[in-house]
Amino acid sequence: MTNPPRTFTEQLLLSTAADRALRSASLEMFRGKKVYVDGTYFDSYDSKYVMGAIRDAFSQAGALLASDAASSDIIVEARSGAYSIDFSSTLIGIPTIGVPIPLAGTINIPELALYKHIQQDSLAKFALLAYETKSRDHFYSSGPMVGKSYNYFHKCLCFLWISTDIPEKSKKTP
Repeated sequence: MTNPPRTFTEQLLLSTAADRALRSASLEMFRGKKVYVDGTYFDSYDSKYVMGAIRDAFSQAGALLASDAASSDIIVEARSGAYSIDFSSTLIGIPTIGVPIPLAGTINIPELALYKHIQQDSLAKFALLAYETKSRDHFYSSGPMVGKSYNYFHKCLCFLWISTDIPEKSKKTP
């Protein structure tokens, strides 16, 4: 069994926040125009997912996606202001403790939580700048587009519950 370096919850927190940020973009004015989406100024985790989501948003709005800047009517530059997760944890009880045993090493005593709360909040902040390919005249600025998502884990004595707004984690499977 192997574990990837990042959990699916982390990836879903980020992608959900990105999808929500892009919902606020009004892209109808790009309908029928050849658009090249430039990711040069976009640097963050999962940049390929976000750039793909941006291209998808333009395509859904009726834009014709160009494969290079020279064959486009409009160049769109995407940039990221924030795309990450804040993590916090509260424990009322006894944390995991390593107890040294002479000649045997260390034995870990497991956590005993009367109450435990783990909080993950994700935020995505993006912006788009569009200008005409030939004249370089300004065509559109999205302003800041912000999306958020959260995942909270609670434990009180033997009772566990999770509250989240990630659709893939909220759905019950049959």
